[in-house]
Amino acid sequence: MRDFSGLRVLIVEDEGLVALMIEDMLQGIGCEVVASVSRLSEGRTIATTVQVDLAVLDVNLAGQPSFPIAEILHKRQIPFIFSTGYGTDGLPREFGSHPTIGKPFSSSDLKQAIAGAMKL
Repeated sequence: MRDFSGLRVLIVEDEGLVALMIEDMLQGIGCEVVASVSRLSEGRTIATTVQVDLAVLDVNLAGQPSFPIAEILHKRQIPFIFSTGYGTDGLPREFGSHPTIGKPFSSSDLKQAIAGAMKL
């Protein structure tokens, strides 16, 4: 697996402790967390404007799906990973090829998902 140093990442996660855990994992493998947001509206704004190389998206943001953020990232050709505690059954077909990691996950799981998202 390659070094992810300097990879700029957006985190969209509504659980504060989970967001901090993901941020720590990302920083531990050399990534730069550009932004960490917890709501759909914030995520859409950031996904539209910020320069990132990758995003980690919680599928369920306080009861709202993060799919509108995924659509923005897809249009901008920015790879993303779904993070979910619910499995992949609820993912729309158009996002079925994007890596999905189940909560809870390890740093190793995250690295593997990043490699898949970046097509390494």
